[in-house]
Amino acid sequence: MNNLPSKAAVEARRARYTPGSRVELTAPMEDPYAKLTIGDRATVTGVDCHGDILCAWDCGSTLKLIPGVDEFRFLGSGGDPVDGPREAKT
Repeated sequence: MNNLPSKAAVEARRARYTPGSRVELTAPMEDPYAKLTIGDRATVTGVDCHGDILCAWDCGSTLKLIPGVDEFRFLGSGGDPVDGPREAKT
């Protein structure tokens, strides 16, 4: 079974998470090597072909966010929380 999102789902993420928009981590990552903590913020640099969100974290990391695995919220282009659901684990 293919766990990749559909092309339409990837395009929807690209439309929402545009380069320059901001995200904030809302729960610890499952990656044992990730040094990011709750509340860390990043600037989105893109969305890859798998629908993962490429980030430049304020702390210097370039670790990507994986929707459905990592919990985060979209802050929009101004850095303030935007109304709407948070991305959460599925």
